[in-house]
Amino acid sequence: MSTAPPPAGTAAIDEPAISVRDLRQTYGDFEAVRGISFDVSPGELFALLGTNGAGKTTTVETLEGFRRPASGAVRVLGLDPYGQPAALRDRVNGVLQHSGMFAELTVAETLDLAHDLAAAPRGRAEVLDMVGLADRADVAVRSLSGGQKRRLDLGLAVLSRPEVLFLDEPTTGMDPEARRGTWSIIGELVAEGVAVLLTTHYLEEAERLADRLAIMHRGRIRVAGTLGGVLDGWGDRIRFRLPADVRTEELPDLPAAAPSVEVRDAVPWVVYTVNGAATADRAHRAMGALLSWADGRGVRLERLELRGASLEEVFLGVADETAADPVGA
Repeated sequence: MSTAPPPAGTAAIDEPAISVRDLRQTYGDFEAVRGISFDVSPGELFALLGTNGAGKTTTVETLEGFRRPASGAVRVLGLDPYGQPAALRDRVNGVLQHSGMFAELTVAETLDLAHDLAAAPRGRAEVLDMVGLADRADVAVRSLSGGQKRRLDLGLAVLSRPEVLFLDEPTTGMDPEARRGTWSIIGELVAEGVAVLLTTHYLEEAERLADRLAIMHRGRIRVAGTLGGVLDGWGDRIRFRLPADVRTEELPDLPAAAPSVEVRDAVPWVVYTVNGAATADRAHRAMGALLSWADGRGVRLERLELRGASLEEVFLGVADETAADPVGA
């Protein structure tokens, strides 16, 4: 028995919601995006991180249909998004860095305007409750705080029930409570099957929300994978305060790790980066060697800790092109 093809203008069930293949974008002689590839599935949040000028905004603008690829291909729900074709308009939405709301309208009027333009919108009351603006419905947009405007931006984006949602710095200007409320909304959307592409400078946001992530630098993806996989590839950290009676050159070299010293709040700290995540006991052996050295010297190691790499450390390592590549990266 044959299987009927999907209706025109829709993606096949097994296709990713977002597909990027060897994307390159140029501005004159400058290549802003240098051959990147990734997918985002329905019901997945993919965080695209990067240093300033890394190319992530250009990538998102291409996926939103504002730019044609210089080479390579992008697809959103199986379609070329360039020019924002009608087949995608009711299925894709986003929170951009700069909103286009009318300052003189109230919050309710702004939502009503968007409601009239959407094919199967959520009701105004539902959206107001979702983004925590029910008590601001009759307030003019110009009178909202920066964080409240971002929540209204999110409300406008989810009102149309999108299948794909682009979030470009969605929590900028929000206080911690509003930010966590927004995270909860985003998590619910993902659970409902929405494919979300997130760009953010809040690394905690990516850690909390992302199923997978990629870090761009100078137009290329330098690190990609699940959060756990990315962190494992950058090894473990042994950290303690530099003892007052120990000089830096007296610190021992440990198995698979050499010491570095960083100063925080005028206090020197010793940091060992233990590479080689494939060897599960490598950090333990390094810690054992360190404790043996300290016992032999009669040295007390204050605030001693052993932990995995943080996303911030990975991000900074990617940004520092002089840093050694992690083992297995």
